[in-house]
Amino acid sequence: MTEQAFKDEPPQSSVLTPYDRAHMTLYMRLLDAARDGADWRDAVRTLFGLDVGQDPQRARQVHDAHLARARWMTETGYRQLVREDASRQG
Repeated sequence: MTEQAFKDEPPQSSVLTPYDRAHMTLYMRLLDAARDGADWRDAVRTLFGLDVGQDPQRARQVHDAHLARARWMTETGYRQLVREDASRQG
């Protein structure tokens, strides 16, 4: 992934973080890959640019942590975006 630098694990918070905002596209792409049944190794290679063979444990941790945060966004985090958008419009 060359667009944004990433951490091994996204910050855990009950609210959206600047990291979440900067990585929304990554989260969507991870969710798409999971939905499409892509192998996690292919996803982490493509989206993060990590060599899975060099450090498979780290690659899996990076993938799983970001996918979990992406899922949190679809279940909870999006509500903050909706509220922000509503307050800007109204």
